Amino acid sequence: MRILYGVVGEGMGHAIRSGVILDELVKNHEVQVVVSGRAHDYLSKRIGPHLDVKKIWGLTIVTEDNEVRNFKTLLQNVKGALGGGWPENVRAYFDVAERFRPDVVVSDFETWSYLFAVNRGLPVISVDNMQIINRCRHDPAILQGHEADFQIAKAVVKAKLPGAFHYLVTTFFYPELRKEGTTLHPPILRPEILAAKSEKGEHLLVYQTYTTNAELPALLEPLGRECRIYGLRRGLTEPVREGNLTYLPFNEHGFIEDLRTARAVIAGGGFTLMGEAVYLHKPMLSEPVGKQFEQVLNARYLESLGYGLSAERFSAERLGEFLDGLPRFEARLAGYSQDGNRSLFAKLEETIGEAARK
Repeated sequence: MRILYGVVGEGMGHAIRSGVILDELVKNHEVQVVVSGRAHDYLSKRIGPHLDVKKIWGLTIVTEDNEVRNFKTLLQNVKGALGGGWPENVRAYFDVAERFRPDVVVSDFETWSYLFAVNRGLPVISVDNMQIINRCRHDPAILQGHEADFQIAKAVVKAKLPGAFHYLVTTFFYPELRKEGTTLHPPILRPEILAAKSEKGEHLLVYQTYTTNAELPALLEPLGRECRIYGLRRGLTEPVREGNLTYLPFNEHGFIEDLRTARAVIAGGGFTLMGEAVYLHKPMLSEPVGKQFEQVLNARYLESLGYGLSAERFSAERLGEFLDGLPRFEARLAGYSQDGNRSLFAKLEETIGEAARK
């Protein structure tokens, strides 16, 4: 089977998940990958030369002070499209159509591959965590205070990949389905996470995608607890220690080691790290990026399940509440388990066969 696999480039979680799935798909199928943004570099290095990873232009999000800036996002995307993004995508379209000729399209929240499938009359299989917003029912308590943001996010997600053959949704929480053609599956985890043996250390793992959260170090320092901080200072080549705070350059092996031995995690509301923390039974304090409802949803379900706390904004009071609650969160997490990635892999293979026979 020839599969065109599209990966959205905004947010590395999509690329990390897709890398694991692609490793499985290439065992039985011919695969062409199309991807935008930073995700292209990640997948090109991870997958290697045995799989063609074609770069396309995709939308980006501008974030400042841990909040999405809508107007700057609009300006940046218009500039990118007119500055060569659209012509680049048109060239990629004809190249894939003439050279690869896919039978099925799999999209991780990626629009170019979806539009390619619609134009060529091909079935589309959606694999991501975002569709849970639209295809499930959510308790009013989860949405409280963010009802308008929910409706906007729901409309955007619904419009992203409408009419797909099937939607495979990765999640560690399981709300009631409201749409047919949808299945929920545990998070896709990297082999390194599956192989990691969780140990309860005393340090806190702190991960910040955006470098503008300047208030966080001042909140962490009075804790007196060792904090290993990733992402807050870009460009580091070696660790920088300031009291109980250690700023670290990103290194995948070092990050996973610090994660598996952490007492707890302090991070944003991104799904990938949250799923890894839950799998390794690490309590998490999550501060979602402002105006990103998907992160709000993740954080609120995390708290509702007793796996940690959500915070609209990090504060000394919320940090103290989180640390005091660690034994309670650990007890709840002890009951979580999943059978590796088998659930989604099996359903995806089954769905590809069904879609091809359509």
